[in-house]
Amino acid sequence: MNEIVKIVIPAENETGETLSAHFGRAPYFAWYVVEDEQITEDGVAKNTSDHFGGVGAPPEKIKSLGGEVVISSGMGMKAIQMFQRLGIAVLKGVSMNSLENVKAFIKGGMEELTEGCLEGHAH
Repeated sequence: MNEIVKIVIPAENETGETLSAHFGRAPYFAWYVVEDEQITEDGVAKNTSDHFGGVGAPPEKIKSLGGEVVISSGMGMKAIQMFQRLGIAVLKGVSMNSLENVKAFIKGGMEELTEGCLEGHAH
């Protein structure tokens, strides 16, 4: 059975290597297609959400990229609830390295992110 999932990670720069510490203000989104526990495609897209003068909230941008799973170090409760409404799973990152997070996803057992950041926009 071919299981295919698209993972999106908020990233600090155009390489997509480093997970952004602030989800909504991440300038880029790294994405990975995982098929049968193998990364088959990857790329990086600019965050063109309303936080950067574009249209739509970051969760809507991720949905438009085809994201089914988001891995983040944290985010606000409003974003988590929006992802839930869009049917996108939100997982807590285990590393600041994007690829290490995808490998952890493939191994299984990542923690679901269900509580928003207590710091608000201070981090």
